[in-house]
Amino acid sequence: MKIILVGGGGREDTILKAVIKNPDIEKIYSIPGNAGSANFNRVERVNISAEDINKITDFAVENNIDFAIVAPDDPLALGLVDMLEAKNIKCFGPNKLAAEVESSKIFAKSLMKKYNIPTADYEIFNDVDSALSYVAKSDYPLVIKADGLAKGKGVVVAESFKQAREAVLNCLKSKIFGQSGEKIVIEKFLTGHEATVMAFTDGKVIIPMISSMDHKRALDGNKGSNTGGMGVIAPNPFYNSELENFCMNKIFLPTLNALNSEGRKFKGCLYFGLMLHDDNTASVIEYNSRFGDPEAEAVLPLLKTDLFEIMRAVSEERLSDIKIEFEQKYSCCVILASGGYPGRYLTGNEITFDDEALSKIPNVQIFHAGTKFADGKFLTNGGRVLAVNAVADEPETARLNAYEAVNNIKFDNMFYRHDIGTSHLKK
Repeated sequence: MKIILVGGGGREDTILKAVIKNPDIEKIYSIPGNAGSANFNRVERVNISAEDINKITDFAVENNIDFAIVAPDDPLALGLVDMLEAKNIKCFGPNKLAAEVESSKIFAKSLMKKYNIPTADYEIFNDVDSALSYVAKSDYPLVIKADGLAKGKGVVVAESFKQAREAVLNCLKSKIFGQSGEKIVIEKFLTGHEATVMAFTDGKVIIPMISSMDHKRALDGNKGSNTGGMGVIAPNPFYNSELENFCMNKIFLPTLNALNSEGRKFKGCLYFGLMLHDDNTASVIEYNSRFGDPEAEAVLPLLKTDLFEIMRAVSEERLSDIKIEFEQKYSCCVILASGGYPGRYLTGNEITFDDEALSKIPNVQIFHAGTKFADGKFLTNGGRVLAVNAVADEPETARLNAYEAVNNIKFDNMFYRHDIGTSHLKK
């Protein structure tokens, strides 16, 4: 089989390194990919933007592609799956209508309200005066969300009226997010422990993966700016069996049924961002229509079942025929970032790996995110550069091994959090 994998970050490198194990795959075209694919002779990078859905579709048709994995949010929201399936190319990933659970916060919140899926109370605004009047009389903290996709920057947790006012004006007046911020959701701030559960679904059944805990803040101690994620541990230490049962019966299955009732059959990876409460209940913070990044880099290394076989079963709506198994182990993933991220940062710094030392650390994988390969060297090419993951029988061993691997990777202005896998113990 010849397949295309759309996307170019750490999530896509993780998917690539999992699916390439399948012997049925003759060739993977990585669109646009990154330097992580340089080690595989069955992988070819294609210099097309992940958002150029017309060019991707033309490429797939011209090259007789059998299967497409559409991993990032933007091409899903733009309808790439719809275009590929119209050309009889099977896909892993939801169509445009189903992907709206992520591409529109307003749709997602309205869906949850209509079908009694637990989430924070909220209001919707599209004019400045009404929104400012609301935040002026609200309790804090308060969460302000741009309706559409905003490269992970469309959510502000406001601690004061001043911060809320700035967030409202940025969206509705300055329009820093363009059309994505023409409407906003303002919602009550939830307390508890955050968790992510990603699930495979073919629209008929839903099979949750191992839970995980992301670390969004840039600095140790959960301080600093919000980022796309600075590290992940799996499983989430707060996600117990009671919560698992609650989420399946009150959140996962109801969401699947709600989407079907709305004529939006979801086929792919459905991501649940959850707030876990002390009474073993949970609320939905957000849905994503794809694997999380960097959650995928921590969860997929625990997957025992062939990922590509799961993806084919999802596409063909026969997921119930697949037995999905995960290692009963622990995963710790540390993100190595460029200094200045998530703000301004420099690229083009050479990355060096002590391959001999790294080879002696058990069950470590290094996933490329913001990298490129030029003149025989790996160079930084983004904010989040590498994801370093370790799997072990005990969580502390996984953490120590991940950081031992980190210590054998160097580039100028490299920074990372030192408390991935321990930050939750301080709460």
